[in-house]
Amino acid sequence: MYLQVFEIGSANDLVALDWFTEMRQSAWGSSEAAETVAQIIKEVTAEGNRAVVRYMQKWTDPEFDSNKIRVPSELMVQSLRELSTPLRDAIKSSINHVQSYQQHIRPADIDPVLVGDAKVGLRYTPVPSVGLLIPGGKAAYPSTVIMLAVPAMVAGIKPDQISVITPPPTRAKPNDEPGDVSKVVLAVCALLGISRVYRIGGAQGVAALALGTKSVDRVDMIVGPGNVYTQLAKQQLAGRVGIDGFYGPSEILTIADNTSNPALVAMDLIAQAEHDPGRCFLLAWSHKVMGQINQQIKKQLEGRNRRVAIVASLRKSAALLVRSEEVAVEVANCLAAEHVSLAVSNPNAWLKRISHGGQFFLGDRSPVAAGDYIAGPSHCLPTGTTSRFASGVSAHTFLKRSGTIDYTKGLSRSVIESASKLAMAEGLDGHAASMMARLKT
Repeated sequence: MYLQVFEIGSANDLVALDWFTEMRQSAWGSSEAAETVAQIIKEVTAEGNRAVVRYMQKWTDPEFDSNKIRVPSELMVQSLRELSTPLRDAIKSSINHVQSYQQHIRPADIDPVLVGDAKVGLRYTPVPSVGLLIPGGKAAYPSTVIMLAVPAMVAGIKPDQISVITPPPTRAKPNDEPGDVSKVVLAVCALLGISRVYRIGGAQGVAALALGTKSVDRVDMIVGPGNVYTQLAKQQLAGRVGIDGFYGPSEILTIADNTSNPALVAMDLIAQAEHDPGRCFLLAWSHKVMGQINQQIKKQLEGRNRRVAIVASLRKSAALLVRSEEVAVEVANCLAAEHVSLAVSNPNAWLKRISHGGQFFLGDRSPVAAGDYIAGPSHCLPTGTTSRFASGVSAHTFLKRSGTIDYTKGLSRSVIESASKLAMAEGLDGHAASMMARLKT
C-alpha cells in the first residue's frame, strides 16, 4: 500500500506519531532553520542587493547577478503576447471566478450604531502595498498569482502597489542550462497590470521585500506560500511588515465512507501529492473503503507524469483507520488540515461537525483541484495544523479595520463620570481630566 495504515483509537494517538509531530512543528521550524533565516535577514539588512545575489547564487543559479533581479517590462509584455488563446481564456475565466467570489465576500463599512452618547462604527481600508510570494525553482504556479493578486485588488490595492517575487528554475549543476521565470507567470502578471516582478525567492527574497534594496521596492505586507525558510522569514519580519500566516507544503485530508467513489478519492489524493513536498491523509472507519482507495492509488499512479514526486509525497502520508465517525471528527479537528475533502453521504452534516480546516470540499464530485484553479476562494491556505487559528487568503487579508467614534452632540454627565472613575482607578488622572473638561463644553 502506498498509504501506510495507522489504527487510531482517539486524537490523542496522533501525538505519539513522529509524522504528526513533524507536521505541527513545521509551522515554526527547527532552531537551525530559524537561525539560518535570521542570518539571511541580517545580511540583507546590512548589504541589500549584494546579500540577495549571494544567496540566489548559492541556492538557485551560480551565475545570478543584480541585473537579473528585476524582470523587464518588455519581457512581460512579450510573454502576454505569446500566450496561446485557449490558455489566455482559461486564465481569464479563473480571474473572473476569483474576482466574483472575492467581491461577494468583501466586507463593507458598518453603519454607526448609537452606544451611550456616541455613534460608533467600523470602516475598512486596504494596506498600502503588498508583496506576493510565487513559488518557483521546481515548478511554476501562475494560478498562485491569481489567487493572491485578485483578492488584493478587490480589497483596493492598486496593481502598481503589488510586487511579485518568483525565482527562476534551480540549476542542479553549474553546467546546466540557465532558465528563466515562467512566461505564463509573467503573462498573468501583465494581464493583471502588475509590473513589479522580481526573479528572487527564498528567505532573501522575503527580506528584500520587507526591507527594500536598491533593486526591490519595500512593501507593507507579504503574503503567499513557500518552503519553511520563506515562511520563517515572514514570521521573523512580522511587525516590520504584515503577514498572512504559515502557508507551507500542501496537505489534504479526505474523509471517506462506503458511499464515496474510490477512483475519485484516489485522484484527489494523487493530485495533491503532486506538490511534493506535501502530505495526504485518508480518514475512514472501514477496512474495505480504505483498501479500495489504496488499490485505486496503485492503479492510477502508472499514468502520472510526476510519479516519482507523488510516491515520495505518499510515503510521508497516512491512512487513518478509526472505529467510528465520532473518532473521525475528533481526529479531523486535531489534524486541522489545509484541504478537507468530505467524500461522505451527507457532507453538509459533516461540515457542521468539523471546526478546523483551511478549505472544505463537499462530496467527491467537488475536486480539490477546482479550488486550486478556478472555484473562487483562494488556494493559499494555512498548513501545519494552523487552521486551528488561521484562515486562508481573501480580500479580508488585505483590509485593516478601524473603529469610528462620533460624539457630535457631546457627552452626558454619566458617561463622563464613568470614564473618569475608570481612569482614576488606573491612576491616569490626565485621562480623567480630559473627560471632565467635556462637562464645560
